[in-house]
Amino acid sequence: MKFVEIVKKTDIDFIGFRKKMLVLSCILVLLGIVSFVMVSIGKANLSVDFTGGTQLQLSFSKQVSIGDLRKALTNGGIDDVQIQEISGTKEFFIKTKMADSEKERVQDKVNTILSNEFKEAGFQILGSNMVGSTVGKQLKRNAIIAIAISLVCIVIYIAWRFTFIFGLAATIATFHDVLSVLGIFYILNMEMNILFITALLTIAGYSLTDTVVVFDRIRENMAKMKSKTEFGSVINRSINEVLSRTLVTSITTLIAIGAILLLGGKVLFDFSFALFIGIIVGTYSSIFVASPLIYLWRKRIR
Repeated sequence: MKFVEIVKKTDIDFIGFRKKMLVLSCILVLLGIVSFVMVSIGKANLSVDFTGGTQLQLSFSKQVSIGDLRKALTNGGIDDVQIQEISGTKEFFIKTKMADSEKERVQDKVNTILSNEFKEAGFQILGSNMVGSTVGKQLKRNAIIAIAISLVCIVIYIAWRFTFIFGLAATIATFHDVLSVLGIFYILNMEMNILFITALLTIAGYSLTDTVVVFDRIRENMAKMKSKTEFGSVINRSINEVLSRTLVTSITTLIAIGAILLLGGKVLFDFSFALFIGIIVGTYSSIFVASPLIYLWRKRIR
């Protein structure tokens, strides 16, 4: 409780930091735009879901762990692979980035590797099919459309609940968060798959929640203080009043995601890492991006 009490008594001039934070935000957004362009032309580390490749269905007579299966394939030279266990069975789906012409070679290579590594596990390939590049492009296009629709809905919702400029500021902040995480993933050369898109949409929702809390307090204080107080002071007071709630919520969320990040294994690592970075960026943007945008707009029209 001592931590919460200390946070409650803050009197930070957040608006005074707006220029320095604007520089940081511009760098993150610029990085995100470059990353988006690279993703669009297929130059990023995209998963087989977006690039197309080969999918195999494997079966074992004895239980085999995903970790052992991944290790065997990696040691055999197939390191760019996604593995999904079929619940309640001893079967797996594996996906690897290979062109249509390489399908038979991939199947033979997997058969050779696993036959040697799991001689007593009764290994067999039940089937194989291609995830075509056309399907991958369609998934990539649908992912972009899904993010775009979510941003439009944010503008409509916030504009209805507050005003249009509030909705626009919230959308810019959310767009900032999505681009920031995209840019960080690109710089770290981390794989972008369907789970990553899910993480981006989750981040957008979390960021919006944080921003709405701040905006709601700004609206309340605007009604109380009216024209008697400079607008920058209204925003600073509002952020300081909700800072405790914002930080405590973010920290507890980060603890939960951190547990998944550390204990969830390779399958969930990229997903949880995206959420972890997104929560941090989302908390930052609700304070240093969305609110200063409202301030700059208000200052310009006066």
